[in-house]
Amino acid sequence: MACRSKDKETEMKCYRCGNMMQKIITDLPFKTRNNTTIIIKNLPVLQCESCREYELEDETMIYVDAKLESVDASAELEIVKYTA
Repeated sequence: MACRSKDKETEMKCYRCGNMMQKIITDLPFKTRNNTTIIIKNLPVLQCESCREYELEDETMIYVDAKLESVDASAELEIVKYTA
């Protein structure tokens, strides 16, 4: 997973295979500790049409980082919905 700023809106290509990236909405899991996983639903990502590698824009990554920092340490699984 990589991070990309919004100012590069024109013709985004995958850093791994060079094919085009497209904006999609998906659910992604993140493991924060040995026993804690957080799933963020409806997350906007850029995904390669070919190899399925994905990137998060800077604004989205800031949101994800904040959510990962605020997860309940005693929870094994937490599911949150992305809200911009």
